[in-house]
Amino acid sequence: MIRFEHVTKRYADGTTAVDDLSFEVAEGELVTLVGPSGCGKTTTMKMVNRLIEPTEGRILLAGEDISAIDPVQLRRRIGYVIQQVGLFPHRTVLDNTATVPALLGVPRARARARAAELLDLVGLDPKTYGSRYPEQLSGGQRQRVGVARALAADPPVLLMDEPFGAVDPVVREHLQNEFLRLQSQVRKTVLLVTHDLEEAVRLGDRIAVYGQGTIEQFDTPARVLGAPATPYVADFVGADRGLKRLSVTAVDASALEDVPVLRTDEATPSAPAPTSAPPTSTAPASDAPWSVVLDADGRVQGWVAAEEPGRTRPAPEPVPLGASLREALAALLQHDTGWLPVVDPAEGGRYAGVLTPAAVHRALRAASPEPTESTAVTEQPAKSLSPR
Repeated sequence: MIRFEHVTKRYADGTTAVDDLSFEVAEGELVTLVGPSGCGKTTTMKMVNRLIEPTEGRILLAGEDISAIDPVQLRRRIGYVIQQVGLFPHRTVLDNTATVPALLGVPRARARARAAELLDLVGLDPKTYGSRYPEQLSGGQRQRVGVARALAADPPVLLMDEPFGAVDPVVREHLQNEFLRLQSQVRKTVLLVTHDLEEAVRLGDRIAVYGQGTIEQFDTPARVLGAPATPYVADFVGADRGLKRLSVTAVDASALEDVPVLRTDEATPSAPAPTSAPPTSTAPASDAPWSVVLDADGRVQGWVAAEEPGRTRPAPEPVPLGASLREALAALLQHDTGWLPVVDPAEGGRYAGVLTPAAVHRALRAASPEPTESTAVTEQPAKSLSPR
């Protein structure tokens, strides 16, 4: 969708902002540009909508050289979200959102109807917020309006310049979650500039790590963190990149522990496959220190300890398959139990297995682009796990 071919931007004083950039962003892909201040990432993004003109090379949008497109018409085809949002203070939220469709000649009623749909999509009820003015909104709400306005003309490409940088960390995380949800629905081609590596890792399908005017590595978050291409990238992502990889590695069924499960027609625990009827016994096997208890639909009801076979205890809150290892590890630390039940959302929340610290490590190693012997540790078998 977006292609840079040997693009350079050199200013009159001799400063080279970007130097011989060549990369491509696929349709529907979200690419984050990350790097220190002054590295050229914002210049790169602004050249896409011709707010800055390249000195050399060319940029293609859907196969068309943007230098042959009228800049005004080009910008109306591209959504643009900035940190300061840039809402018109004298216009209502609904009219702000309808700005670009109105400029494109869409009838006012239809433009406002489209704006109302988008406000609802970004989590702002148009009946509540549509008649308000920007000064009556919080920073996070204004940012949502900015995203809705950028999407109002249904552009194929969305440019975002530090879109969540002006809000506090709690609101920022919430906005990131909302944007990921939104992107899963609209699937725009997105270039997002950020100086925050964790944001780049969390949001990007791929990451462009900038040095000084050049891209040092253009790859998936897992490979940038797990296999830095240069010493510069390794230094930029930091010595704690192994921890950062927890955010981009999902909980997978292959890494889960097999612990005894109480079955409907057995007096002892069995393999951890869900059953179609509730367990008839609460007595774990003599050699099993504890067991998971399931209901008739294979959902977790609790666990039973060998020393108290008649007492079913509450299980920790389950985590779903596909959740990040970061979320899972946070839950493990919060519950302080040494294990968490994992459920499969695709199967209606049925039990899938048990996650332990050893399983987290195993999943992280399995997802590593370059696993090494130096990272190996001794893993405890499931049988020896303690639920407390």
